[in-house]
Amino acid sequence: MDPQLEHYQLKTRRQFLNDCQLGVGAVALSSLLAGGNADAAPGVINPLSPKLPPFAAKAKRVIYLHLTGSPPHLDLYDYKPELVKRDGQACPDQFLKGKRFAFTSGVPKLLGTPRKFTQQGKGGVWLSDAIPNMHTVADEMCVIKSMFTEQFNHAPAELLLYTGSARSGRPSMGSWVTYGLGSENENLPGFVVLISSGVQPNGGKNSYGAGFIPSVYQGVQCRSKGDPVLYASDPPGMDRSLRRESLDALRDLNQLQEQELGHPETLTRIAQYELAFRMQMSVPEVMDITKESKETLEAYGAVPGAASFGNNCLLARRLVEQGVRFVQLFDWGWDFHGTGAGEDIRGGLTNKCATMDKPITALIKDLKQRGMLDETLIICGGEFGRTPFREGRTAGGSLLGRDHYPDCYSMWMAGGGVKGGFSYGESDELGFSVAKDKVHVHDLQATILHLLGFDHTKLTYRFQGRDYRLTDVHGSVVKGVLA
Repeated sequence: MDPQLEHYQLKTRRQFLNDCQLGVGAVALSSLLAGGNADAAPGVINPLSPKLPPFAAKAKRVIYLHLTGSPPHLDLYDYKPELVKRDGQACPDQFLKGKRFAFTSGVPKLLGTPRKFTQQGKGGVWLSDAIPNMHTVADEMCVIKSMFTEQFNHAPAELLLYTGSARSGRPSMGSWVTYGLGSENENLPGFVVLISSGVQPNGGKNSYGAGFIPSVYQGVQCRSKGDPVLYASDPPGMDRSLRRESLDALRDLNQLQEQELGHPETLTRIAQYELAFRMQMSVPEVMDITKESKETLEAYGAVPGAASFGNNCLLARRLVEQGVRFVQLFDWGWDFHGTGAGEDIRGGLTNKCATMDKPITALIKDLKQRGMLDETLIICGGEFGRTPFREGRTAGGSLLGRDHYPDCYSMWMAGGGVKGGFSYGESDELGFSVAKDKVHVHDLQATILHLLGFDHTKLTYRFQGRDYRLTDVHGSVVKGVLA
């Protein structure tokens, strides 16, 4: 039921006692949520308090590594010897008929990978020479080679992946997870976003926004350089005690408004102010990587004070270690069209992979060494794939690049209840379509929620007269990847 409509209903005595802030249950709940925190305002209920999922979960937390722009999977994870053999040949008409591509027209030339592939680990996972460090964690990786989506432009594809809709306005995956599970640390956000390479996600803040659910569940962007969270520090001339008095006054005014209007966002605002107050002390501490050993910093390639993917991978470990439920990393620069040397799938890909290969490997090993990998689900991929042929604009040049491709691509997961050293699904011999075990992005979403203890069809929020969910009206759990 809509909270505002519920507020205006005449209440029975049982409803009044159930909802009254002076009721025994409410008093007990407020006491538990305050958690003995001396800085907490009295009587403020924390909507991010930890919740148990409906059924036993394999994963308690998520680290999602999004390579913005979408990496060339055929040069990283999906080895196609037949495509290599037919390199430079005209693309067969059967793969072009009725298709649209972002930057390619006419009849393009097939592009076999120039990378060297080898099978790694006990499971024999195929990995290219662009990611040599990840060869050492191949037995932790579950590579899905049969992903597909309907979107071939960046922003709609990214929104579909994270919100279940190609249009903006829906809650993001991290918001759904924190809405369902809360956070295990009342002094930190349940959902933290870290961005490297200096560019926001293609879907903008919608990719980690809360949409129409209370905004307390949206992703909080933290920075590895400068103030960790913008606008959370006390203004000049205001000390902590005065800040506390100001928040108490705002809380009283907001509570009066909530009692009068019954708008759920008013309570959310109270909770956000309180969380920001507590974050002033807790966030700088957890974001301070100078406390890590020299060996750990070297393993991640992290440099204190810098803004990098390596720093963010280390911060992701520190955040989940402190109870943050969902950590989202966005790293821009994976749109390998071949329009410049940095986008060439030879030297350009080698250089870009050098920024992520080492920190991702360190993250997996670090979590495993700390006994956290089994309960931490790591996900890594882009918003779609790349074509098995040369990108049209660069077809006559010396640089090699690939166009956007939604029909078939690869990504991988590790830890958190998935099979390690395992490849799921197959593409055809040239990499144009899924040959076995299709996995749509809605299936991926359903599987992630399943690993966290949810039936994706029942984690819903009522808005404008209907129940919405992350997977819209689609999605099935991919049971073949479950450990």
